Amino acid sequence: MLAGQYTVSNSIVLSLQLKSMSCKGKSNETFKKRRVVYVYSPEYIETCDSLSKVPNRASMVHSLIDAYGLLQHMSVVKPHVATIEEMAKFHTDAYLEHLHKISQDGDNDDPHSGDFGLGYDCPVVEGIYDYAAAVGGATLTAAQCLLDDSGEVAINWAGGWHHAKKDEASGFCYVNDAVLGILKLREKYERVLYVDVDLHHGDGVEDAFSFTSKVMTVSLHKFSPGFFPGTGDLCDTGLGKGRWYAVNVPLDDGIKDDRYFQLFTSVMQEVRTLFNPEAVVMQLGADTMAGDPMCCFNMTPVGVSQCLCHVLDWHLPTLLLGGGGYNLANTARCWTYLTGTVLGQTLASEIPDHEFFTEYGPDYSLEISPSCRPDRNETKHLDTVISTIKGNLKNVV
Repeated sequence: MLAGQYTVSNSIVLSLQLKSMSCKGKSNETFKKRRVVYVYSPEYIETCDSLSKVPNRASMVHSLIDAYGLLQHMSVVKPHVATIEEMAKFHTDAYLEHLHKISQDGDNDDPHSGDFGLGYDCPVVEGIYDYAAAVGGATLTAAQCLLDDSGEVAINWAGGWHHAKKDEASGFCYVNDAVLGILKLREKYERVLYVDVDLHHGDGVEDAFSFTSKVMTVSLHKFSPGFFPGTGDLCDTGLGKGRWYAVNVPLDDGIKDDRYFQLFTSVMQEVRTLFNPEAVVMQLGADTMAGDPMCCFNMTPVGVSQCLCHVLDWHLPTLLLGGGGYNLANTARCWTYLTGTVLGQTLASEIPDHEFFTEYGPDYSLEISPSCRPDRNETKHLDTVISTIKGNLKNVV
């Protein structure tokens, strides 16, 4: 069976899992009381659809969420476009000014672009500055809603671009909206936790806060020679005052839901106890899903949902962001499922009729089945990883 395809039997099993899932046994009524903000406007989605690596992904995600009737359970908030001053809270003036300059005409020939990481995996296209400002502004809008207590959870699925550095683009990321969101939350909350379950290491966010003890970054990701971005080893734990406040969980190919969730909870229980965060930013990149072109992990939305539930059970202000996800239909499946998890809504297995319905063939099911990809994570090695992380965390004060 190919990754991302399904069988009737697996679909039924996963559908039953979906219908029975709850965060630590709480009833659906509990979920319905959670106040959730969803950042959306037609203009924002149109702008995000222009990103060449994931064309129309934003529309597919929003359309499926809408088709399942989930918008009626959330407060829909129109995002503002970030000003250059707002983005300069993290990014350098020189980088932002160059991005604005080349964005106006899509100039690929500017000799200085390479100095700012623009080119190979961050191509220069017309309007790229507007895209960066839109994504940055949407995450800032979501964070502000948490500061204002407009909601307990705020969602920006088109955000989560975690690779961009202060003075350069990287890994399809032109703005690090996750960093901007964390900085906004820090205006009110003393300790902010960043949790990253994207396939790739959240290097841009870790770098931004590597010298501070006020933000802890936790990233579970694939780590192997030659795999982008090449950072996030177990021994990378932060620097200076921020030493021990960066937590990395390096993983190999093929990991599935159950083992991933066990690792996640083992780490996060220690993190919560010792760091005691006041707010959380969680990046939920969907390139971990079975069937993603990255062909690495073997996850399904059920496993990621369990991890999300673990964090939501802390009842802290929580900002949820997207990130990677290059099988567009599976990414929409994943983030729609997670939206249902946040809202406590049971979603039917059958994909509802909507604009992108034909993208979900041949079986038009919400579920994603794991492939037959072998799990290359050795138990002994993972035990060492967890033991080392727990030992490091004892240094947190």
